[in-house]
Amino acid sequence: MSLWNFGYQGYDSAEEGLREALCTLGNGYFATRGAAEESAADGVHYPGTYVAGGYNRMQTEVAGRTIENEDLVNLPNWLCLSFRPAGGDWFNADAVEFLTYEQTLELRAGLLRRRMRFRDRDGRETTLTARRLVHMESPHLAAIEWVLQPENWSGQVTLRSALDGRVTNAGVPRYHALSGDHLVPVISEPLGDDGMYLVAETRQSHLRVAQAARTRLFRTEGSAAAERRSVREIGYIGQDIEVDVSAGEPLTVEKLVSLHTSRDRAISEPVLAAVETLAEVERFAALAAGQARAWSHLWDRCDIVLEGDERAQQILRLHVFHLLQTLSPHTVDLDVGVPARGLHGEAYRGHVFWDELFVLPYLNTCLPEVTVALLRYRYRRLGSARRMAREAGFAGAMFPWQSGSDGREESQVVHLNPESGRWLPDYTHLQRHVNAAIAYNVWRYYQVTDDREFLSLYGAEMLVEIARFWASVVTWNPQRERYEIRGIMGPDEFHDAYPDRDEPGLDNNAYTNVLVAWVLQRALMALDRVGANRRRELSESLNLDARERVTWDEISRNLFVPFHDGIPSQFEGYERLAEFDWAGYRARYGDIHRLDRLLEAEGDSVNRYQASKQADVLMLFYLFSHTELEQLFDQLGYELHDDMIGRTVDYYLQRTSNGSTLSHVVHSWVLARRDRGRSWALLKEALESDVADVQGGTTPEGIHLGAMAGTLDLVQRAQTGLDMHDVLHLDPCLPEELVGLGMRLRYRGHWVDLGVVHERMTLSAPDGWSGPKRVVIRGHTYEFSAGQRLEVPCHSERGGHRPAQM
Repeated sequence: MSLWNFGYQGYDSAEEGLREALCTLGNGYFATRGAAEESAADGVHYPGTYVAGGYNRMQTEVAGRTIENEDLVNLPNWLCLSFRPAGGDWFNADAVEFLTYEQTLELRAGLLRRRMRFRDRDGRETTLTARRLVHMESPHLAAIEWVLQPENWSGQVTLRSALDGRVTNAGVPRYHALSGDHLVPVISEPLGDDGMYLVAETRQSHLRVAQAARTRLFRTEGSAAAERRSVREIGYIGQDIEVDVSAGEPLTVEKLVSLHTSRDRAISEPVLAAVETLAEVERFAALAAGQARAWSHLWDRCDIVLEGDERAQQILRLHVFHLLQTLSPHTVDLDVGVPARGLHGEAYRGHVFWDELFVLPYLNTCLPEVTVALLRYRYRRLGSARRMAREAGFAGAMFPWQSGSDGREESQVVHLNPESGRWLPDYTHLQRHVNAAIAYNVWRYYQVTDDREFLSLYGAEMLVEIARFWASVVTWNPQRERYEIRGIMGPDEFHDAYPDRDEPGLDNNAYTNVLVAWVLQRALMALDRVGANRRRELSESLNLDARERVTWDEISRNLFVPFHDGIPSQFEGYERLAEFDWAGYRARYGDIHRLDRLLEAEGDSVNRYQASKQADVLMLFYLFSHTELEQLFDQLGYELHDDMIGRTVDYYLQRTSNGSTLSHVVHSWVLARRDRGRSWALLKEALESDVADVQGGTTPEGIHLGAMAGTLDLVQRAQTGLDMHDVLHLDPCLPEELVGLGMRLRYRGHWVDLGVVHERMTLSAPDGWSGPKRVVIRGHTYEFSAGQRLEVPCHSERGGHRPAQM
């Protein structure tokens, strides 16, 4: 098994959608699914190209009402490349006999390769090797290289190279009833003897997209002579290229493509930019060399080395790869958030959810500049969040559950249950916890980087406005003498209402209430840390007075947290719901990940049962260390002890369907210290969730970026006990199945090299160190400075071991 390659042997049309998503290539600016160059959207294949932040809004009449959706737009297909022998058919993978077929994603070099030998209906055997890249170094470039070799025939072939702007958004079957015709063709023209360009524009957002392409042919001795003629339709420009081929002699075809949009910086207009960018490169080999160089730099920063499980290592690198294709150093110059399904498909319409909660912890330690860009996406939409709060009758800023181009709420009013075929009311916008997640991300970034400039210019203002929102949401219950938060939803999307109430929403979600208490205190701390001058400026510009700060402190100490049987309740009244027949439904349906849909199709509702898609309460153990959580509960006037934690974990694990790909990440995390074997098994399941498409058809619509990044964070922090607060804390806890673990971490401006095996841990800062002069390892404090290498014994029991210092 290659630890740097991921791929497939043999062609399987039933798997093409999954393979296309998992073989997507991108660079943070744009990405293209791994569809074959010769394919078109036909129910088996789905070519798709998506620019980060490239949205358009459309309206559709559904169920007697007008539904408005903003989608990440499928842009013109630049892949189009096919061939046919004289008198034969255009190459179609579904109409030939494959003698060999191999598809490989080369992670280290950032290339997608297909090598196939096939026989057509006339007995002609041909070998075709295809390589493709979306350039990580030069983000507006992409390229294809074909090496076409007839094996038992000679003659003339016709190659067709094209740019196709007739595409629509049609990659998610349950969205087919919604408008997806986002593009309007503008112009398509030849470009010199061997090129072409195409321009399209989105209907509502008026995003203008320009692609330019050049296709050239080469033999072993140099350029190949060929005859060319244009092929043009509205929204389509192609070129038919006729060339002679001989048995056993390879013909190399290179298609180089540039892509620019009207959102780009430092350009006059997209067509001119696309033409100029295309002119800068001559051959595929030069682009491949630059691609390998750029990816080498990224791997040096971002790789996580696992020893002892080759499959886990391979998939972990695949997850790093897909994260960096969506969010790369090029993201720094863009105004984009974290699309929950990457740039790999059209599920969730490319919207930004709370998934950044699982993405940013990893980015904080390898690409913190990307984290800043993603947090500034939220900051730029602070005005929209303030407006949403006002319209809902609240203060401060209320960020949407689903965000797109301008920060308005993009959540659905209705959604389709594919099990029943019914359109149902959608209340997911009540997941107000997204506001607390954004605040959490702001503070954790600050803790890892000590970026006081960010905190002063952006972060503190966001924390203040989010704190204001929560302070306006709470209500005082005089009987309990506690503050409450009513009428919301937690991360567990199965429950959106009480079974005996007509109105949606739940009361006192434990995860939300505890997290809000933490957020209010972080807002107060931020105001203290920005300094007197900036605090005065914020107080004046935001009309913030001391009384408001006192109120935040009071609320943060008196929020109600529901309990039952000595453990925190998912929400108030959860224990009164009926127990669910897990064994019976597994026997009946097998896959019950989406239990909510199954029950609705039966005329029942998951709101009646103690059954969760993902357990809200366990998220608290994911976000906070044991010490932090104890302090939080103590701040609220509740006790949290070890026995309670264990019983809480066991209770909710038994009542969770794992309907979210994030749930295995969270559950593996909470078990990392209590049951290493089970924790490792859940991590392995989390690693396989997209690769194996465990949810049955969701991955072809786009990978689950939060779950992928969550596995990286899980290995990086849960297995090492990493805690990056004011002092670097480490408490390694490798599962028995692993031999060792190695990574680089960016902490407060310097790189730290970390290595862990079962017997020892090593820590060094080879490039300098200006962070805290001490680190805490397994509960013991050690001095740490530039050029020093700590080697600390690791045993199952903490002891008074002293480190070796080198």
